[in-house]
Amino acid sequence: MPELDIVTWNPGPTVHLNPGGYPTEASPARRSSRLRRRRRPEERGKPPVLQFVLSGVAIGSIYGLIGMALAISFYVTRIINFAQGQLMMVTVMVTAELASSGYPVWLAALAGLACSCIVGILSYVIAVRPILLSNRFSFGWLVSTLGFAVIVENAAAYIWGPTSQAFPPILNGISLPIGGAVLTAQQLLAIVTAAVLAAGFEVVRRYTLFGKLGMATAADPEMASAIGANTTVVAIVAFAVSAVYAGIAGLLIGPSTFANPYLGDTFGTYGFIAMMIGGGTERPIAAMFGGLLLGVCAEGANALINSQASDWFPFIVLVLILIVSPKGLFSTSNPLFRPRRAAVTRG
Repeated sequence: MPELDIVTWNPGPTVHLNPGGYPTEASPARRSSRLRRRRRPEERGKPPVLQFVLSGVAIGSIYGLIGMALAISFYVTRIINFAQGQLMMVTVMVTAELASSGYPVWLAALAGLACSCIVGILSYVIAVRPILLSNRFSFGWLVSTLGFAVIVENAAAYIWGPTSQAFPPILNGISLPIGGAVLTAQQLLAIVTAAVLAAGFEVVRRYTLFGKLGMATAADPEMASAIGANTTVVAIVAFAVSAVYAGIAGLLIGPSTFANPYLGDTFGTYGFIAMMIGGGTERPIAAMFGGLLLGVCAEGANALINSQASDWFPFIVLVLILIVSPKGLFSTSNPLFRPRRAAVTRG
């Protein structure tokens, strides 16, 4: 029987089989193949842990930005704008349309953010402010914001059609190898942008006049108005900023997907989960931490279980975390993250 040549899983030197059908002990290809198998866990169907952690941090940064957008509007009005995902979709659709028409990507992105900002302000004026004026303690905003989301989504489907469009690439052909894993330039841009925006809003919230006015408006709008704060302007600014945050998240996720009018449903849901996991209802920056945790868990489920696990696993994470910490993992009510107060000694 003649000797047979077979190629290992990694293209390279062939492994020679003896007449019994087994590699010979002296075969260097057999020894190198064993070494490769030990170094490459993906041969067993499991990707390296570092790879899905980095991918999870990248997509989690986008979830965190959408969660922060929800938390910013809630920070001032104590209302969750369920049309936040549709605001992200507006930026993506406008940017894709203008870029396909020949406009520079940066100009198309600015126009998309401006449109998202306008729609965000309209969401406050149409769906939120009337509820606050009638009864700020009612839950009518839940129906009104959901209704506004349906209107925006169907308007986008009427204007651009229900089919998907290609989104222009922002960064191409650049990747950063890290410990056997690969981080693309687009993923790195998402991580850095999310970190800068999260830190920037936290600085504004703590150390600027807008942060103090937002805190006062959320606590007691009547008292804030009595001391001279224009609560309507504060709320409009908060909704505009939250729309910009959602739009930036759309620009970061756009190159990895397609632009379509229903894009906001999925990412709006993940943003809401990120806010609830992190505790963004108390601290907006906690929504970013919740998004990072959500992204890593979703990518881990996708890599270690199956591709459908990333659709349902985030909801399991949400339920488990809310059982342990009902206001979120990083909320101030969690004893691990509760601000410490200086002890008062009595003389």
